[in-house]
Amino acid sequence: MNYRVCLFNDLPDEAAYIRNTVFVKEQGFTDEFDAIDERSWHVIVYDGEKAIATGRVFSDSKTEYHIGRVAVLKEYRSFGIGKMVMNALEQKAKELGAEIIHLGAQCQAEEFYRKAGYEASGETFLEQMCPHITMTKKL
Repeated sequence: MNYRVCLFNDLPDEAAYIRNTVFVKEQGFTDEFDAIDERSWHVIVYDGEKAIATGRVFSDSKTEYHIGRVAVLKEYRSFGIGKMVMNALEQKAKELGAEIIHLGAQCQAEEFYRKAGYEASGETFLEQMCPHITMTKKL
């Protein structure tokens, strides 16, 4: 496969398409896009010219960052693409001064984030009727 990873400081159409496909059409979320998109760095993984995965990273302080909206098109799951997205987002956060990264993981994806070095904390919570857990990683 000929994968490449690209970073953007605004929300590209390809990222919006992937998020709409995965979170809205596949999982039934309704509030997918928000003002945070405007202040985030967005990653897209391409297979040739086709955008196949995305995610975003943003900060609320100089040392604490948040990763979210990590999505991989269904036919590309279990090939390590999600890990590529996470690595690129973490690297960008490090470049920007991150010491800690937080994320709200869908409980069904908790193991994926654990393998990437994140630790769960607190109680599960519902986001659009989907159970999530807060996870954190120190860089």
